[in-house]
Amino acid sequence: MSSDDIRLDWQRNDRLGISEAIWGLHKSAEQIVAILEAFAVRDQPALVTRVDEIKAQAVLQRCNTELVRFEARARCLTSGAPPTLRPELGSVTVLSGGTSDLPVAAEAQLALKWHGIDAGLLLDVGVAGLHRLLDQLPKLQQSSVLIACAGMEGALPTVLAGLLPQPVIGVPVSVGYGVSAGGRAALDGMLASCAPGLAVVNIDNGYGAAMAALRILQRRI
Repeated sequence: MSSDDIRLDWQRNDRLGISEAIWGLHKSAEQIVAILEAFAVRDQPALVTRVDEIKAQAVLQRCNTELVRFEARARCLTSGAPPTLRPELGSVTVLSGGTSDLPVAAEAQLALKWHGIDAGLLLDVGVAGLHRLLDQLPKLQQSSVLIACAGMEGALPTVLAGLLPQPVIGVPVSVGYGVSAGGRAALDGMLASCAPGLAVVNIDNGYGAAMAALRILQRRI
């Protein structure tokens, strides 16, 4: 596969203020390499999501490892340098109920960083130990948007949306026993939330939550 076979949406950033990201899960290492080469030709930073370590190593063996990096905890490949931070847009805090939610939360954080957004990460503030979250409320009030990643019953976004005035984006995570059903219980719980104004993205979609937050931030200025 060559870069001539690839048709990327180079105008997306002009239309939406969002750079195209590459879904890596169902692409071969060869396809990812060709796409990264196309980004490099245009001197544009690239983000490839959902890449496991085996595929990442196969890509790195074919690429300039000084240019391409594997962000293991976010399961992403990046190429080039991220844009300069844009503090005028505000900041985002990405929260997780537990450390099992880290890959999804880290994906959201990295995607925001790759768009110049200051994004912090706050782990282990799930409702099973609610005091851990309550202790962080003064700090969270400084963030412009909150992204809450949670598995099991997915209650964390509802709690946040009931306590804080910022936009809250819920990300159901495919973590939990039995009826948690690969994140479906968390998705249903977030969609059925009684907290007004809570937005919800699809299961494990940290990238999608990050882009929703980005759209909110870009409309604030």
